[in-house]
Amino acid sequence: MDEYNLINLTIDWDKLVKEYEKRSRHYRVAEKSSFYQVSPSGIPKIPASMQLRDYQKEAVINWFKNKGRGTLKMATGSGKTITALAITTELYEKIGLQVLLVVCPYRHLVIQWERECQKFNLKPILAFENVHNWQSKLSVELYNIQTQNKLFLTIITTNSTLINQGFQSQVKFFPDKTLIVGDEAHHLGSPRFEISLPRNIGLRLALSATPERYFDEEGTDALLNYFGDVIKPEFTLSDAIKKKALVSYLYYPIFVELTESEAFTYAKLTQRIGWALGKNDSMRNNENLTALLMQRSRLIGTAENKLTALRDLMQTRRETKHTLFYCGDGYLDNGTLNYQRQIEAVTRILGVELGYRVNTYTAETPLEEREKIRQQFERGDLQGLVAIRCLDEGVDIPEIQQAVILASTGNPHQFIQRRGRVLRPHPNKKQAIIYDMIVMPPNLDRQTWEVERNLLRKELKRFMEFAKTAQNSAEASQKLMVIQEQYQL
Repeated sequence: MDEYNLINLTIDWDKLVKEYEKRSRHYRVAEKSSFYQVSPSGIPKIPASMQLRDYQKEAVINWFKNKGRGTLKMATGSGKTITALAITTELYEKIGLQVLLVVCPYRHLVIQWERECQKFNLKPILAFENVHNWQSKLSVELYNIQTQNKLFLTIITTNSTLINQGFQSQVKFFPDKTLIVGDEAHHLGSPRFEISLPRNIGLRLALSATPERYFDEEGTDALLNYFGDVIKPEFTLSDAIKKKALVSYLYYPIFVELTESEAFTYAKLTQRIGWALGKNDSMRNNENLTALLMQRSRLIGTAENKLTALRDLMQTRRETKHTLFYCGDGYLDNGTLNYQRQIEAVTRILGVELGYRVNTYTAETPLEEREKIRQQFERGDLQGLVAIRCLDEGVDIPEIQQAVILASTGNPHQFIQRRGRVLRPHPNKKQAIIYDMIVMPPNLDRQTWEVERNLLRKELKRFMEFAKTAQNSAEASQKLMVIQEQYQL
C-alpha cells in the first residue's frame, strides 16, 4: 500500500460505517441527507428520485471499512458512477470532504461524468484539452477552497491531462480532504500514468469492470497499490442480469475462415509471437511482443471473409434498429494497393448495398457531432452505429438492442466492456442480441501450433464467457465445444 496513511484526516471510520449501516437499513439514501433541502449549488447531494441498490450500499460500506481506499470491480452498467458519487456525498456530510477529482481515459467520459455530477447538484470544472480553458479557473477555485470561500469543488479531467505539467503544477494545492476517483482505472496502471497519480491525495477509489491489466501483472499491482485492493462485493455481469441491472441476451457465434494470403501471414506472426513469448511473457517490458500481438489482432479483426458474413447476416434484417457494429482499426488487403479501412468497407456494405441508415462513431468524430449522432440513433433516425473503440467504455446508450462484433482483441477487458454496453436496460428492451465473428485458425506446423493452442485457449475463454451467461447458453456452448474438440483444448 502507498505510504500516505490518511493520518491528517483523523476519520473515525468505524463510526462512519455504523451510522451508514443503520440508516441504510431503514431509509432510502436520499432521505438521510441532512443537506437535502438546503444544499446550495455545487454541494453534493443524492437526487430525490434515486435509491441505491443493495450491492451499491454494500460497496459504500466496504470502502469505508477499508479506510477510504479500494477498487470497485463491478460489471459495466451496474452503477459504479452512482456508487462513487454516493460515497462523495457521504464523505462531504460526515468529514467535510472539500474536493472530488475524477480522472477519465477519454474526453467523452468527461462529458458523461459531468451529466451524472449535475444530477448530484455538482458543478464540475472540466479540465481537459486546452490548458488556457481551465487552468486559471482551477487555480482560483483551489484558492477559494483553501480560504474557505468555497465549500466544495468538483474537477473532471482526462488521463492525458493529468500527466501534463499544467495539471501537475496544481496537484500540491489539493487539500487533505480530497477524493480521487479513477474511472476505467485499469488504464492508470501503465507506467506513464501511474507515476503521475497524486500521492498527496489519500482518499482513493478506482472503478473498473476489469481492473486486471492484460499481460501486465506489474501494472495491475501498481494500480491496486495506489487505489487499494478490490473490495467486496465483486458484482459480475451474471449478478447484474439476475438483479435486472442489465438485460439478458442471446449469443450467436459466427465462424469465419481466413483467406490463403491471410493464413500465411497469420502463421508467420504466430511463429514470431512464440519466439517472443519464449523470452518474456510480460507485455510491460516487451515491446516486440506487444507489437506482434497487435499485428495479429488487426489481421484477425479485418479478415476479409467477415464482410461476406456481415452481408449474409444483415441482408435479411434490413428493418432492425438500434444496432451497434464494432469494427477493427486496421485496413483490408484486397490484393491491390488500394487499402481500405474496415470501418469504411462495413459502412459501404450497410449503407450503400443494403440501404441501412448508419453513421460512423469514432474517436475522430468531434464531440459535438458524436452527441448529434447519438441523439439520432436514440430516436431511431439512424438504424446503426459503426464504431471502432470509442464506444467500448463509459458511453451510455441504453437503446442499443443488438451488437455485431466484427473485431475484438484477446483482451478480456474489451469484450466485457462491449457486452455490458449492449445490455444496459431500457423500457423498450426486453433482451439484447450479440453476434460475434470468430476467426478459425488455419493449419499450422507442429511447433507453431503449440503456440496457437495457448493463444486460442485464451480466446476460447472469451467465447465461453459470452456463451455461459446467455439465454441460449446450451446452443451457443455446443457450437464452441466443437472448436474445443477440434483443436484439443
